[in-house]
Amino acid sequence: MASTRVTKVYTTTGDRRTYTVSAWVKRSKLGATQDVISAYRSTDGLQTDVMRFQSDDKFQFYMHSTNSAGNAQLSTNRLFRDTNAWYHFVVRVDTTQSTNSDRVRIYVNGVQETSFSTENYMNQNGEGVWGIGASHTTHTIGAVGTANYFDGYVSHIHYADGQSLAPTVFGETDSTTGEWKIKTDPSFTLGTNGFTILKDGNTVTDQSTNSNDFSVAAGTLTKTEDCPSNIFCTWNPLYRSARKDMTLTNGNTFIFEQNSGDSAVSGTIAVSSGKYYWEQKATQVTGTNFVVIGGLHTVEDFSETPTSLNQNNTVGMRDTGNVFKGTSDLGNFTSAVYNGDIFGIAFDADNGSMYFWRNGSALNSGNAIVTGLDMTKTWTPFGVQHGGARVSTTTNFGNGYFQTTAVSSAGTNASGIGVFEYDVPTGYTALSTKGLNE
Repeated sequence: MASTRVTKVYTTTGDRRTYTVSAWVKRSKLGATQDVISAYRSTDGLQTDVMRFQSDDKFQFYMHSTNSAGNAQLSTNRLFRDTNAWYHFVVRVDTTQSTNSDRVRIYVNGVQETSFSTENYMNQNGEGVWGIGASHTTHTIGAVGTANYFDGYVSHIHYADGQSLAPTVFGETDSTTGEWKIKTDPSFTLGTNGFTILKDGNTVTDQSTNSNDFSVAAGTLTKTEDCPSNIFCTWNPLYRSARKDMTLTNGNTFIFEQNSGDSAVSGTIAVSSGKYYWEQKATQVTGTNFVVIGGLHTVEDFSETPTSLNQNNTVGMRDTGNVFKGTSDLGNFTSAVYNGDIFGIAFDADNGSMYFWRNGSALNSGNAIVTGLDMTKTWTPFGVQHGGARVSTTTNFGNGYFQTTAVSSAGTNASGIGVFEYDVPTGYTALSTKGLNE
């Protein structure tokens, strides 16, 4: 969401002592205070941070008391730094409980959190600003008030007003894999202010029977194919070069380098078999600045201080149109890369080869440009940029967007996984968890 927030001001006050909020969350940016779901009262600055990530990447619940019952704060000991995973958070509040630890309970992927670095509970029957219906109290998804914007993805947000519900209402354990998975149509009592939003697509219209619609108050709410049941590859902020001055935005699909020197970043999904397709758009290429299109490297040989594409077990196309395999220049296969060019990349991990397209036209007469990759190793997408000015690329791993701009005319995709600008070659699929299982 990054700079996007959706809001609602209720006209009727709900239950301020008992409620449950459930949401699926995927993080993009780490190391910053970010509110996923909150309520804020502008008259006195009181707030409830139902779901917040602290700057140290711990999860936090915070609740100001409005009836002198003491404030509540729970901050986990564990860190939440996996930018590839969807987390399912359930926060159930019931301050009427006599046992203080039952007044706020936090669950992650169906398991209750019990280890906290900060653990403070309200007095019995404490009340907060969550659920208040008044013109000066704003309920927000993606921020608190107009601050602490959340950078990432959210899906299937449910609010049960007046109900303290277990996580099994909203999720369940897969009988085959043993993993926690989403219930796409949970059944629960909504209460007066209950709602369901962001359930199917990016609609902020309440998809429950309550018609408690939200509205976009700032930014652009972008639909994504990435969801709890199909996770797509993105760039990984935890797996990049030592300089770490490359900026990642738009759900970690946009790479921006504005400083001199070299920066590199790896993908969140690595493979050693299968056939995968993605698209990369040059959004800013100037002068002699170095940009890699369709880069790959082996997980086993990743360098923390890359200086160029020309390293062992790396491959990709430079902005000149030359393709490199390790230290070997395989030759020039197209003219220099220009701003706005969209390159298709097909990686055949079964045979160790790569194919390239430029704006829908196949390069090298449709033949593989790279062959003979070592498929005893595991390969992942690899982005490199360096130079003395601003350079950037945006990658569509199947979400159907370049930054916040949807593909102009989606091509065909026989596998039905992912949305791309151009036709996906036969036998290839998106680099995603569903794609891995094809």
